[in-house]
Amino acid sequence: MIRLIVGLGNPGPEYEHTRHNAGFWWLDAAAHQLGAALRFERNYQGLLARLVLPDGPVWLLQPMTFMNLSGKSVGPLAHFFKIEPAQILVVHDELDLAPGQIKLKQGGGAAGHNGLKDILAQLGSPDFWRLRIGIGHPGDRAEVANWVLKRPPLEDRLSINQCIAASVETLPLLLAGAMDRATMKIHAKPPRPKLPPRQPADLAGAAPADGLAASPADLPTRSPE
Repeated sequence: MIRLIVGLGNPGPEYEHTRHNAGFWWLDAAAHQLGAALRFERNYQGLLARLVLPDGPVWLLQPMTFMNLSGKSVGPLAHFFKIEPAQILVVHDELDLAPGQIKLKQGGGAAGHNGLKDILAQLGSPDFWRLRIGIGHPGDRAEVANWVLKRPPLEDRLSINQCIAASVETLPLLLAGAMDRATMKIHAKPPRPKLPPRQPADLAGAAPADGLAASPADLPTRSPE
């Protein structure tokens, strides 16, 4: 089971709505879903909530150390409560996924993400789970630092909010350790919309059934994946 969920971001109102804070956005939604109140805990340098569930306690954490020192918050809490890396879920922004995409995986490297890099150093293991929230890529590696510290346009923020809302629904599976089932739900693609039934008036003058051809305007569009 997952015993510690960490949402990554930077503290302070100037960073609140920037792309790098997508992990904070997710954890806020999770805390709301679980009815948990985050409060600052000096010992762990972060906003923390403790939930008592049937299978044992679970902690929600937002490090207040700034992104590149996230491990200074995660490490002490995990070590004190003897939480194994495989029982930790870290939620963070992901450049390699488009806004609206979200992926769950276990293990791996930091891929240049400073928050993950410091957590890896503090835990001494890559075996924790990661929930990667797509924020898109600026297309130029030199622009990445500036990109993550800017607000996404409204369309991208709405796409990110939608994937956060959908993935938060898998919390019962994540907390129970049903990671395969949670992965299937999180990675599921939106269903392809069906053509509406043709009305009698639409059939007037139509070609025979075996020669029906829809115009581009009649074709359904697919939801972003």
